Amino acid sequence: MRVLAVNWVERLGRLVACVSLALLPVMAHAAEEDPWEGFNRAIFRFNDTLDTYALKPLAQGYQAVTPQFLEDGVHNIFGNLGDVGNLANDLLQGKLHAAGVDTSRLLFNTTIGVLGFFDVATRMGLQRNDEDFGQTFGAWGLGSGPYVVLPLLGPSTVRDTAGKVPDSLLEPYPYIGDVSARNVARGVDVVDTRASLLSAERLISGDKYIFIRNAYLQNREFRVKDGQVEDDF
Repeated sequence: MRVLAVNWVERLGRLVACVSLALLPVMAHAAEEDPWEGFNRAIFRFNDTLDTYALKPLAQGYQAVTPQFLEDGVHNIFGNLGDVGNLANDLLQGKLHAAGVDTSRLLFNTTIGVLGFFDVATRMGLQRNDEDFGQTFGAWGLGSGPYVVLPLLGPSTVRDTAGKVPDSLLEPYPYIGDVSARNVARGVDVVDTRASLLSAERLISGDKYIFIRNAYLQNREFRVKDGQVEDDF
């Protein structure tokens, strides 16, 4: 079983390496932070309109009718599923300690925590890591490339957009055979994620597009460098 897991990680690593090499020319010529601002703003307005009239009211309604313990439990379940991707990226970045923590989190939360409904691992001192393939590309030295706003998916960069492809392979949705069940699970995940961002929305000020762009890029740099960023002051 261990050999199969190692071989799977090696194959995934080779796939990710091929994608990163293909993107090198794009990253090398991305001197500007937001050279596609006109296009990005158009997509941002589309996303913002859809969010204002559909997704945000849905998230507010979900939060209003769902008991807090149930909302927390649903959020924990999706977090537990996300630990699979965290573990894979820990290994690809050579973060063995973090990989051990995320492996323990998966084991404890899936069993004692009833498929992740209860986050017992955090209470045990096993803090969740937050890794994805965009960060793995960055750890391998690949630049972020220009900022880009994706339809429905929101803020990203060229590097992070490429990372969404292998990220999607580690999500459970492609492996749910029943289409209805798959759509329901993905829909609940989206609404739960949007509900978790409602409180943070109050921090937005000034030009909403610029605020979100700067916050996203700064957050991604912080995460790629594991907090080791230069202090401008």
